[in-house]
Amino acid sequence: MQFSVYQQSHIGGRTVNQDRMGYLYTKEALLLVLADGMGGHLRGEIAATVALQSLAADFRAQATPYVKKPERFLEESLDRAHDAIRRYAREHAMPDSPRTTIVACLVQHGSALWAHCGDSRLYWLRRGQILGQTRDHSHIEYLIAKGQADASQRATHPDRNKLYNCLGAKTPPRVELSRQAGLEPGDMLLLCSDGLWSVLPDAEIAHRLHTDGVVRAVPDLVAMATAIAGSQGDNTTALAIQWQGAGDPADASDPSIVSTQLVPDGEVASRIDPAAIPGGDDPFDEDDIEKAIAEIRDAIEKSSQILK
Repeated sequence: MQFSVYQQSHIGGRTVNQDRMGYLYTKEALLLVLADGMGGHLRGEIAATVALQSLAADFRAQATPYVKKPERFLEESLDRAHDAIRRYAREHAMPDSPRTTIVACLVQHGSALWAHCGDSRLYWLRRGQILGQTRDHSHIEYLIAKGQADASQRATHPDRNKLYNCLGAKTPPRVELSRQAGLEPGDMLLLCSDGLWSVLPDAEIAHRLHTDGVVRAVPDLVAMATAIAGSQGDNTTALAIQWQGAGDPADASDPSIVSTQLVPDGEVASRIDPAAIPGGDDPFDEDDIEKAIAEIRDAIEKSSQILK
């Protein structure tokens, strides 16, 4: 099992980065997780951190070297993460429980399965086309499903930020599971927070990933979203893999390339550091930002012309 992977986060215009992301893998299984702490509640970054820690612990315990019941694993792991957040709030006498959205994806045996609560998203892409994605647990999506709002209002509707599902709330989460997605070499999986998808059109996200690959596209997409959102922008986080299947291992000199063949039997490798706040420094200069803004505006204009 080989895959290339890249992850990046930017604090945006906020004083605290409440996003958390990471991945763990064995020789036969890979877990990707992204959580976006909810800023409308106290210490959302704590909820996101606890959620990642909880899922990481479950994966380490059950991936031996793969997870025997993946659907049950994802559903129960998200439920346990919810309980862990609630327990943390009680033990630390917090006046209210912190909350987070979350999306998690388990890849094994050439297939991907994902689960989510809230509006942290996953995209499954093949040759520049989006084959599948999560559906936000938001009021605007409810209105669209009921025929009371148009899909074009997703980015502008006044209720677009109202969520009805998350981890850490008083009511238990409703975990939504995907179907099994059979992966082909070259397929990509992108997990991202709303700081990315709410700013960039899906078509632009798909195009960048297809054209540039995950190692170049992820930092470019994060930089573009951050630049366009400006001083009032949200935390922006993305974690993506490109599936390489069971072919020859990728170039081991590239630090962004991971091959689980390098992991000894019975061990779990990890790139999750939930205690640290990811990212924050913008590696792009002003010319890069201006170029990114111009490119995304052109993409939006072209998309609008096609829709007309």
